[in-house]
Amino acid sequence: MIEFTMPALGADMEEGTLNEWLVAPGDTVARGDIVAVVETTKAAVEIECFHDGVVGELLVPVGETVQVGAPMATLLAPGETAPPRTSTTPSAAPAATPSAAPMATPSAAPAATPSAAPAAVPSATEPPHRRWVSPAARRTAESLGVDVMTVTGTGPQGAVIISDVEKAAASAKKPEPTPVAAPATKPKPKPAAAADRASQMRKAIAAAMGRSKREIPHYYLMHEIPLEKALTWLAEHNAHRSITERLLPAVLQLKAVGLAAQRFTEFNGFWRDDNFVPASGVHVGVAISLRGGGLVAPAIHDVPEKKLDELMSDLTDLVARARAGSLRSSEMSDPTITVTNLGDKGVDAVYGVIYPPQVALVGFGKPAQQVCVVDGGIRVVTAMQATLSADHRASDGHRGGLFLAEIDQLLQQPDVLEK
Repeated sequence: MIEFTMPALGADMEEGTLNEWLVAPGDTVARGDIVAVVETTKAAVEIECFHDGVVGELLVPVGETVQVGAPMATLLAPGETAPPRTSTTPSAAPAATPSAAPMATPSAAPAATPSAAPAAVPSATEPPHRRWVSPAARRTAESLGVDVMTVTGTGPQGAVIISDVEKAAASAKKPEPTPVAAPATKPKPKPAAAADRASQMRKAIAAAMGRSKREIPHYYLMHEIPLEKALTWLAEHNAHRSITERLLPAVLQLKAVGLAAQRFTEFNGFWRDDNFVPASGVHVGVAISLRGGGLVAPAIHDVPEKKLDELMSDLTDLVARARAGSLRSSEMSDPTITVTNLGDKGVDAVYGVIYPPQVALVGFGKPAQQVCVVDGGIRVVTAMQATLSADHRASDGHRGGLFLAEIDQLLQQPDVLEK
């Protein structure tokens, strides 16, 4: 029997709230299947199963907050049977305790049938427990002015979900005594809920970045990269494509970083237990700003092996889902190196903070025209500042310089990036 535990979805995560189970005991699951949805301070994350097997028992009820590493469910290997248990849900436990017996009156006991007694005991002996409310439903209730304690839950294990809150709000709606009362009271909870979520996200980001600056001996390098060849190639490549099919310069940057990280492995991995652990694949994290503030850096997997069109599709999908608050656990936990691009914000160069336990971050600034010496003559060219933030425990400046130079050389050969 294998315990399925709450995964760490980034260095800034300590716990998550279970929104939904997508499997039930007895279901067969395979590695990579989505089995649950967990809400963190940044997004509702689809949790993937990391083992093949059969779901044995769900240990955590919907609405419960779970610490990273805590057991959430059990998985059985094919042919394995679960050990016998006296109860399978939190609500069934009180029925097995000795204190349940006195709750039946002497006059009712002789007349009770074997099936009637267990039915009466739980309702009389079960202690009240915290209402299971999904975080999304709780925020909806705050915005609509609904008391979740009065809402009947219809979700898994009686959890209160969004539709329950909306139904309660609709049934409780009454004519207002004056037209001005509603606008004065209803909109107020919305910014409060949004502000609280933004505050929690800032705290999580601050904790991760504070840890990074305390623990990681950063060093920083900058390299100017001419973009004439890359931009000319892109213009020709996109000339006969529709707007939705065109490639962005960011895709060339991602592929160049992925290929360079594949060659310079000391920038692609993790610092764990006082040692550098190289990653088996190159999964590039992409820093994405969120509409409500804050950022996430989920991964695009196996970047060096993908064609540019596939990377463009992956990037578009990842940004859309990140801003909609819907990501997968592997996207949050798998990045081996991160890329941040603030060029579209007018930033000349960005010196990022490494996201632990990673050991490197590459930043790209805005393309800008500059006067340069090219082939013995003076020309105005478009160039971009590329920066490297790296962990001095895993690499040094000499290798960092070669790593940035490799990115430069790859961007001068866009045909190579296309392969």
